[in-house]
Amino acid sequence: MISPTRGDALEISSPPGTLSVVIPVYNEERWIRRCVAALADAAARAGLALDVVIVDDGSVDGTPEVLRDLSSQHDLRVVTQPNAGRLAARSTGLAAAREPWVLLLDSRVIAEPSGLAWVREQIASHPTRQVWCGHVDVDTDGNLFAAFWSGLVKIGWRRYTSAPRLVSFGAEDFDAYPKGTGCLLLPADLLREAVAGFDSLYDVPDLASDDTRLLRYVAERHRIWLSPDFAFRYFGKQGFRGFLRQSYFRGTTFVDGYLGHAGAVRRALITAVLGGVGLLALAARRPAWGATGMGVITAALATAVRRVGGTRDEVRAAAALTPVFAVVFGSGVVRGLLLAAAHAVRGARGPSPR
Repeated sequence: MISPTRGDALEISSPPGTLSVVIPVYNEERWIRRCVAALADAAARAGLALDVVIVDDGSVDGTPEVLRDLSSQHDLRVVTQPNAGRLAARSTGLAAAREPWVLLLDSRVIAEPSGLAWVREQIASHPTRQVWCGHVDVDTDGNLFAAFWSGLVKIGWRRYTSAPRLVSFGAEDFDAYPKGTGCLLLPADLLREAVAGFDSLYDVPDLASDDTRLLRYVAERHRIWLSPDFAFRYFGKQGFRGFLRQSYFRGTTFVDGYLGHAGAVRRALITAVLGGVGLLALAARRPAWGATGMGVITAALATAVRRVGGTRDEVRAAAALTPVFAVVFGSGVVRGLLLAAAHAVRGARGPSPR
């Protein structure tokens, strides 16, 4: 059904009538029921049949019991594997998907009721619009940590977030628009090609940037579409420990996603690393000056969030969490740089003799 042309729009004979949905889960007993219920409602409104594959990536909470209950209530399949990370879980789900169209969906990403109907009509009316990233609204109600991430998104992708509308982007403006694999709709064969062609700066697969790198591969071949009409709501994790883990992990994946690609983001990454080293050196010699420098960074980030239309909660979160984020995210960046260097050294040495 798909013509394997490179660089041109994919050609599929019809918009999706049945949609495969791959949902990786790890310790999400609270959210997976809501995710499936919202998905089923949106699909019914769109007249879509669903082929749902949920991959339990080694959960150790009550998620397996919840999934057994869901599988008895809904026509879905559950695949269980030892914990191997989101990329591996998605690959497992993709291998089990049966339909020519697939939606990648994370368990904390909740489909809005009309989104699938709208995007199905778009594909029917405009057959070249084949790849869609969901428009994600972050739920920040009572969640300081989610508000922090939402504010950062508004700074980095202000070209879209300042005026959400129907847009598309390719490799040339890839870094300017929000994107992610938490709600991604595309032809299954294209996704399989992207997974097969996935390459990382690291030797550790579960630390690789499965969002940015995977989508960059797609954008180099086909334009990616984005609209507030294809909408989802994301419910971030709460708690300080979760924020620390997420900041550290995102620092590591950020290096993998951007270090190998020239552009403004890589320049910003290099500048931030050099600035961080300088600030640490200053703090070691003059602690008061180091504290002043961190205060300036915090004020600048909070001001930037406000200027790009951030809410009061997002500005407050930037003011409260930037010092912690800068240290922990920076530590993740250092880890990423070390992993990339180790991978490069091993690659230069060639395969080990047997």
